[in-house]
Amino acid sequence: MTTHDTDTPETGITPGGTSGAFRDVLSKDHARRGKPPLHFVDMTPEERIAKATELGLPKFRVKQLANHYYGHFDVNAAEFTDFPAAKREEAAETFFPQLITEVTRQVADQGTTIKTLWKLFDGSLIESVLMRYPTRTTLCISSQVGCGMGCPFCATGKLGLTRNMSAGEIVEQVRVAAKMMRDGEVAGGEGRLSNIVFMGMGEPMGNYKSVLSAVRQISSMPPEGFGISARNITVSTVGVVPGIKKLTAEGIPVRLAVSLHAPSDELRDELVPMNKRFNTTQVLDAAHDYWLASKRRVSIEYALMRGINDQAEHARLLAKRLNHYGDNWAHVNPIPLNPIEGSKWTASKPEDEQRFLEILHDAGITATLRDTRGQDIDGACGQLAAKER
Repeated sequence: MTTHDTDTPETGITPGGTSGAFRDVLSKDHARRGKPPLHFVDMTPEERIAKATELGLPKFRVKQLANHYYGHFDVNAAEFTDFPAAKREEAAETFFPQLITEVTRQVADQGTTIKTLWKLFDGSLIESVLMRYPTRTTLCISSQVGCGMGCPFCATGKLGLTRNMSAGEIVEQVRVAAKMMRDGEVAGGEGRLSNIVFMGMGEPMGNYKSVLSAVRQISSMPPEGFGISARNITVSTVGVVPGIKKLTAEGIPVRLAVSLHAPSDELRDELVPMNKRFNTTQVLDAAHDYWLASKRRVSIEYALMRGINDQAEHARLLAKRLNHYGDNWAHVNPIPLNPIEGSKWTASKPEDEQRFLEILHDAGITATLRDTRGQDIDGACGQLAAKER
């Protein structure tokens, strides 16, 4: 169900990220920091029952706690009126230790985009971004502190990897956002959190066990989870092929998103260091296998960078690479590059963006220019740097 080992990244890339064609880029803070407090989310059903027994509580109390957490987004045991008053505080301390603490909240887009900076138990900082649209509300969540992938145009990639997050730390981002929507704390009144994207800080496939545990608990129906459809969950990767293959074998109908950013190995080696370990052919083959197994179109994420990867020749080669498989298996999301401080990479000219889209459409590729919500609060794709302001 989950993993308690959050010290050592389970990357599926290289042994410990120390050998082979790719190495995790580690932050200066990378160290054995100890494990986050064990949370209800991190426990197996058997562990939950054992903990309850230690507190002198019968088994059915665990289901009550699960209903409060997943069904009502509630961890304030003092208000659990169906729970023995003498045991409420002890139960809260045992099952619901505080894993994430809000540091700052920034708002954009007339209150419909909210970026939250969270502090974890060891002082680490992560961010999540909540975006309300007319027909859906999406939460972009983090799965690692920093990121070890080292993509030079991404603010998170510049941080390096500090550590993996526990399933509890990941799921708590979802619970808080779901509660905010239910309680009408987001512009537009009361509503429901409907979509989750693992596109915040970190490489989800580098923390596979915790991410998969989180996916199962987000998508299970209460009282086992929040009841957000797996079809509304997107798991993003820069192309960690073993992780894509593992996810394919799970049979969970989440959407897979692959951050490709370049149609050739020569260019992608420069933009996405992981390409030196798993090249474009290996990545696209694995992604296409995911489509064959799930019948869910794969999202190809492509950050457009002026004069680097946004010319007609790049669009034509991308279309050729995708059409090679002979079926309508991919949906391309060209993303206007979001500027990061001190970067030489800049956004494409609007006319080049348009031409890129037209070439893909003419080749029969489904493509939609990505909305860049939260850019003015550094909350858009590639901008999350977990800085205190």
